[in-house]
Amino acid sequence: MTSVTLSQFRNRQSDYIAVAQREPVVITSRGAGRRAIVVSPEFFDRAMQALEDQADIQAAADARRNPERISHEELMADLGL
Repeated sequence: MTSVTLSQFRNRQSDYIAVAQREPVVITSRGAGRRAIVVSPEFFDRAMQALEDQADIQAAADARRNPERISHEELMADLGL
């Protein structure tokens, strides 16, 4: 992971965007620590998919722990059948 100050990033933005295609670039600021992290679109897409998958896994686990029982008639009515 590459770490640069905000002013360094401003001065060489295109260079750091190129670096971000290979590894995350952390942009720091005095007193505030990390301000932003620049990543490639592919990294972002994989991270978002992993978060969505994790949410689905958690929802499925919750549903198994607390199953909501509905009758066949209620299901058919909910589906409009």
